[in-house]
Amino acid sequence: MKLKILILSFLFLGLSACSKDNDDNITCELTTIVSPETYENAPSDILTVNDLEINGDCLKINFSSGGCNGNSWEVTLIDSGTILESNPPQRNLRLSLKNEELCYAYITKELTFDISNLKVDGNQIQLNITNSDDTILYEY
Repeated sequence: MKLKILILSFLFLGLSACSKDNDDNITCELTTIVSPETYENAPSDILTVNDLEINGDCLKINFSSGGCNGNSWEVTLIDSGTILESNPPQRNLRLSLKNEELCYAYITKELTFDISNLKVDGNQIQLNITNSDDTILYEY
C-alpha cells in the first residue's frame, strides 16, 4: 500500500512539473517593424481590433475583417519610430492589413508580434494602436 502511495506521489509531482508555464519559452509569430515610412504607407484595409494582450515580449492581437478565409491576408505591426515623452513614454503602432479577398464572411484571427525592439529606458512603455484607439502597457 505504501508503495502505491509513493508511486502515485511521484507521478503527481512529475505531471505537475511538466504542466508549469514558462514565460522564457514564448515564441512570437511575427516581428514588429519600426519604420516611419512603412507606418505611413503600408496597406490600411479595414479591420477591427478585438483584444490586445501582452505575454512576455509578445503582443497578441485578436482582430477581424471581411473576407473569404483570411489565408491571403498580409498583416504587419508597424511602429512609427517616434517615442512620445510622457510618463510612461508612448509609442504609436499601426496594425496594417492588406486584404484582397472579395467574400462576405467576417473572419477573426489572432497573431503574436515580438515587441522587444520597442523597449526604451525604464521598465515600461504605453503602446497606442492608432487605427483601433486601443492602448496597452508593456512592462519589462
